[in-house]
Amino acid sequence: MPDEDLMLAYARGDTAAFDALYARHEAALYRFVRRLLGASLAAQADEVFQDTWLRIVSARTRFQPQGAAWRTWAFTIAHNAAMDRLRVSGREVQTDTEAGGDEVLDHLMASIDAVAPSSEDQAHWRAAGAQLLHCLEALPHDQRAAFLLHHEDGATVEDLAERLALPFETVKSRLRYAIKKLRGCMGAYLTPMGVAQ
Repeated sequence: MPDEDLMLAYARGDTAAFDALYARHEAALYRFVRRLLGASLAAQADEVFQDTWLRIVSARTRFQPQGAAWRTWAFTIAHNAAMDRLRVSGREVQTDTEAGGDEVLDHLMASIDAVAPSSEDQAHWRAAGAQLLHCLEALPHDQRAAFLLHHEDGATVEDLAERLALPFETVKSRLRYAIKKLRGCMGAYLTPMGVAQ
């Protein structure tokens, strides 16, 4: 059953529909919240994640499927919850190259269909994953949010402009600056993959 139909069923009182939505999107929403908050607020990721779901539950009767897809709607709610927390915390940028390195390594390895990689390749990708987390942490939170919504949720620039209530060119600039900074920060890790800087 599509997400939108599950949400409508849940709004009518079908708790099994909510369970299905939660099971389907729990990991992606948590990962998104965790990355938006960064290492300095990692301890608050569970709380913001729960707040996201509470907001989804509270808004169940207002969800309209003719608008954005349910996933887009939910990621926007998660984005707003994380941004609220960042504003309240007076976020300071810190880096933590250990947190989440294995997850990034797993994703990178899966994306290149590596089978039984050498220990040298594993070390390279582990270091690349740690560097990527460091680079994401160094981005200003508005650029990191635009980048993650675009790459985690698959939102287009047009979608982002509408969801964030920002001019198209502002969102486009945030993405462009984020990608430029990430490319510069990743430096040598991009060269072996043949990615132009």
